[in-house]
Amino acid sequence: MKKRTVAVLAAGLFLFSACGSPKANDSSSGDDAKTIKIGGNFELSGATAAYGEVENDGAKLAVEQINKDGGIDGKKIEYISKDNKSDNNEAASVAANLTTKDEVVAIVGPATSGATKATLPNLTKAKVPAVTPSGTDDAITVQKGKVQDYIFRACFQDSFQGIVLAKYAEENLKADKAVILGDNSSDYAIGLTKAFKKTYKGEIVAEENFTAGDKDFQAVLTKIKDKDFDVIYLPGYYTEAGLIIKQAREMGIKQPILGADGFADEKLVATAGASNVNNIYYTGHFSTKAPATDKVEPFVKAYEEKYGKQPSSFNALAYDAVYMIKQAIEDEGEATPAAIQKGLANLKDFEGVTGKISIDKDHNPVKSAVVLGLTNGKESSAETVNP
Repeated sequence: MKKRTVAVLAAGLFLFSACGSPKANDSSSGDDAKTIKIGGNFELSGATAAYGEVENDGAKLAVEQINKDGGIDGKKIEYISKDNKSDNNEAASVAANLTTKDEVVAIVGPATSGATKATLPNLTKAKVPAVTPSGTDDAITVQKGKVQDYIFRACFQDSFQGIVLAKYAEENLKADKAVILGDNSSDYAIGLTKAFKKTYKGEIVAEENFTAGDKDFQAVLTKIKDKDFDVIYLPGYYTEAGLIIKQAREMGIKQPILGADGFADEKLVATAGASNVNNIYYTGHFSTKAPATDKVEPFVKAYEEKYGKQPSSFNALAYDAVYMIKQAIEDEGEATPAAIQKGLANLKDFEGVTGKISIDKDHNPVKSAVVLGLTNGKESSAETVNP
């Protein structure tokens, strides 16, 4: 997923204090080590805690199951999770602490794009790989044409979501005219808008912007209400999207609304009101209505037993991220940061609960997406879209 860019990427240039060489990481995962230390860098409080908390839950479930099944090559995982407080500076600091003080060999997280990008200098400095479950910004893995060696993702990237949604609007919703309502304060939404506009072959009737934290969208919605359009494309997070859906439906705007994975939180429906959440579609990474592999049913059962509710795509992505690290260790036969980095870069046909994953040359997963439909606040359809 991705975070509102309230802090610039330069925040990620937090420097280690007495960082030295990463030999401590090697010793923590050597032949005489009893455990394999994996870190969690998640938004457990703050504005995007709804994402970080559920991803941390998914990661913990994966660790619990791996350890119950005997661990990795006979060694149990020691999972060290820390709160980055939904703040880019803090995410960079957590990455530094996990790699130097806690001596982890790999990290899962952060959940959001801004926080993930902020960790890159410290991951690179320590030469410790990380897998972000939901950081979808294209610039996470490739910056200025250079692949970032120590970051991978379990999710598809923004450009893929924008392309999928543009094609879905045209082919499935038969929408010839679109209105774009975009969050102009986040890299996430800006990237999604760019990809949609590049792909969509219909007419974009109007394009309006809002800013993260806005509450009243009456003026923006009034501008588009009487225009001739077939669909609203709304790249943004559940916080503002829920309010926009509520206010749009109450104003009598009934056209379908398309969004990306930032919609994927139960708070979207709680904010909008279930009766207003009709004709809503968004890209997802996982759905029990469209199982990607045979691993889905056992995962859903285990999650329900542990947490008492059905899992979301964010739970599933974090769960897969831990198992991707496990697979990398087993493929390379060694639980060192260097071996895990190599194993992740060469990962092929990994069977996850969110689909079959192969990592490409840009450290992005080649996998399918799911477009989910909501009626009266409930998931009513799930259509798999292959890359």
